[in-house]
Amino acid sequence: MNDIEHTRASTSRPCIVFISPHSSYRLGPYIRAAEKLDIRVIVISQGKYSLVSAIASGIHVNFNDQNVAAQIVTQLQGRNIATVLGTDDLTVVLAAQVSKSLGLIHNDPSSSQYTRRKDLARACLAQSTVHIPAFEKHELQRLIDNPVSALPYPCVIKPLAMSGSRGVMRVNNEIELQQACRRLQAILADAGGDDEERSNVLLETYVPGYEYAYEGLLHKGRLQTLALFDKPDLMEGPFFEETYYITPSRLDSAMQEQIYQAVQQACQAYGLVHGPVHAEVRIHDDQVWFMEMAARTIGGQCAQLINYATGMELEEIVIRQAAGMALDLQAAHHAAGVLMIPTTEHGLLRRVEGILEASKLEWIEDIEISIREGYEIVPLPEGDSYLGFIFAKAPTAAQVENALRQAYARLTIVTSPLLHLG
Repeated sequence: MNDIEHTRASTSRPCIVFISPHSSYRLGPYIRAAEKLDIRVIVISQGKYSLVSAIASGIHVNFNDQNVAAQIVTQLQGRNIATVLGTDDLTVVLAAQVSKSLGLIHNDPSSSQYTRRKDLARACLAQSTVHIPAFEKHELQRLIDNPVSALPYPCVIKPLAMSGSRGVMRVNNEIELQQACRRLQAILADAGGDDEERSNVLLETYVPGYEYAYEGLLHKGRLQTLALFDKPDLMEGPFFEETYYITPSRLDSAMQEQIYQAVQQACQAYGLVHGPVHAEVRIHDDQVWFMEMAARTIGGQCAQLINYATGMELEEIVIRQAAGMALDLQAAHHAAGVLMIPTTEHGLLRRVEGILEASKLEWIEDIEISIREGYEIVPLPEGDSYLGFIFAKAPTAAQVENALRQAYARLTIVTSPLLHLG
């Protein structure tokens, strides 16, 4: 085959476009899944500080440029693009805009915007039959100067556009509200986003009860369940760090159906019709209360649990659906779970002891430490990353949970304090 023939053959293959922050941990698994399916990849990112070759060789843009969508469309014209995917909350709206311009299957950009802006999502769902907390949007500085709300305590204060529980705090009175506002103001000052996202917050009533995570896939507006995760730790605040995810859920079938219907109704209210969704709900007074939903896959290394539940990696599922390829998902014959190892104190990570002992426990599949020794670790609400992950697989969900708790009990996290000079 000569060079011209080789070029024609390679460009005739379908191509998938990922729009991704340069620091995304989701991008690597997506690229590996595309390579497995023999699908070409184009990565659109800011390109800075990345060691990922696909980012370095991809298309570099400025996500803050108002014309970035048009610039991307120009770069992609004439290529055999099967789909455009945003890997993270930061890029799902941009991916929808590009897909719309290219005439590809897509969610409307305004629908995608609901999934990354908590205030817009609450206002949208307030017009539906979905149960949501009472809420108010406040200008942060005014709330600091006058910490008064019409909502009863306890309340939860949230940034408009952050994920992973960062900046989310429960407050029980006006003094705690003012303290939380000042703390959140410092977090937002150091974060990205536009002026509105940095200067406004969402305040809503606290909904008690256990929390559950739903992972699904939309096709022409119809929702398919991939997994429902129990969160067996009662998340009561003041911060809301994720810990245990266990699947299959131990809820009865009637309550699982209520969760499915709530997520389906939220998708319809937002106008979402295509692609992955990750939702968080709580159960209180035998009712499903909708917390939030993202138009992307589950975060962290938790996506590995979908492989246990369906027999296929989550990223491959998303790519196959987007590219119109066959999906053959298998019913799970076992339970699986993950512990997102919490960061409990601020300091420099020196070492994690007990990993070998913990990994030898029955049902433990793997233990991953994500933070390198000598690096700073920061707990919630300021922190935005987990120390690592423990995975387990067993015949029952109870065995999985017990194994994860035993493994965590064998770990010792050794840190040293930060020294501030000057």
